[in-house]
Amino acid sequence: PAGRNPGASGSLTVTLLLSVGVNLFYFCIITYLYGDLAIYAAAVPFSLMQVTCSATGNESCGVEADRKHNDTDPCWGPLRRVDAYRIYLAVFTLFLGPFTFFDVQKTKYLQILTSLMRWVAFAIMIALALVRIGQGHREGHPPLADLSGVRNLFGVCVYSFMCQHSLPSLVTPVSSKRRLTCLVFLDYVLILAFYGLLCFTAIFCFRGDSLMDMYTLNFARCDVVSSAAVRFFLGLFPVFTISTNFPIIAVTLRNNWKTLFHREGGTYPWVVDRVVFPTITLLPPVLVAFCTHDLESLVGITGAYAGTGIQYVIPAFLVYHCRKDTQLTLGYGTVNKHRSPFRHTFWVGFVLLWAFSCFFFVTANIVLSETKA
Repeated sequence: PAGRNPGASGSLTVTLLLSVGVNLFYFCIITYLYGDLAIYAAAVPFSLMQVTCSATGNESCGVEADRKHNDTDPCWGPLRRVDAYRIYLAVFTLFLGPFTFFDVQKTKYLQILTSLMRWVAFAIMIALALVRIGQGHREGHPPLADLSGVRNLFGVCVYSFMCQHSLPSLVTPVSSKRRLTCLVFLDYVLILAFYGLLCFTAIFCFRGDSLMDMYTLNFARCDVVSSAAVRFFLGLFPVFTISTNFPIIAVTLRNNWKTLFHREGGTYPWVVDRVVFPTITLLPPVLVAFCTHDLESLVGITGAYAGTGIQYVIPAFLVYHCRKDTQLTLGYGTVNKHRSPFRHTFWVGFVLLWAFSCFFFVTANIVLSETKA
């Protein structure tokens, strides 16, 4: 219509996107963090159960070579493996749950120690797998392709790609951003190299049906690792690293809940601030972990649903509308020297199509798995 201000229209579009998108973002990030906490709450007790329980009574070797245990198998005397898992979950919750009710600060040195442990564990696992393959003890004979695994691949890929969480902390402190693109590219090449080494050494070193959800537990076997110290370090590796991250993620989720319901100039009553928010943060993931320790499904669901929204859907819409607003504000003839090589609208549509594919395949995987069961 005549007299319409295109700049105001663009700003209104972005404002509308923000008003709806902020709530959508908080919904996605809260769901994702709940999934994260459920995975962590299940992974630590599961690792402890696998390392300490032994049906053969050989406690030093924790995980047997060629056996898939059931939850009803005995662990200690009359206690079943699932009972041991739930005891460990209760202890884990009692020790780390209270941190949700307080603020976690000054974790710099703890995070440095955790990072060093990750590097050491990755290097040991890759080296041990390569040595085992080189000695001719490779068990894995993977087929060229297995379409049955594609259904859950999408959710796992989304979750594993969440290494981009570290990008803001990597980019922000850099004073001169002239070589930033090259640095980020090298960072992702390093991540890809580690993923590739871990995955390919795993599929050739171990049989597909014997690979555990927690990959570190494959090295808690006497026939794979002769050193008891290395076996216990790798078997209990998730316990150390995840336990340090659990309070940080829990506090992050609690603060997101508080921000979502925050009103300008308002404050929460003490009970709501110090009891209600921490409780609704801690209780749901612990209940999920109590009901299941199927880490593969938890990772797939978290990645495909919440992770897809955070990683694909919201950024795609934000980029699309911000580009339109920039063109209206600066003019269509203005050339941005920092523009992305993926600046065409086609790539926004491609990202949304990929997001839908992740959602569809993981949903199909859940439905087909439940039907089969």
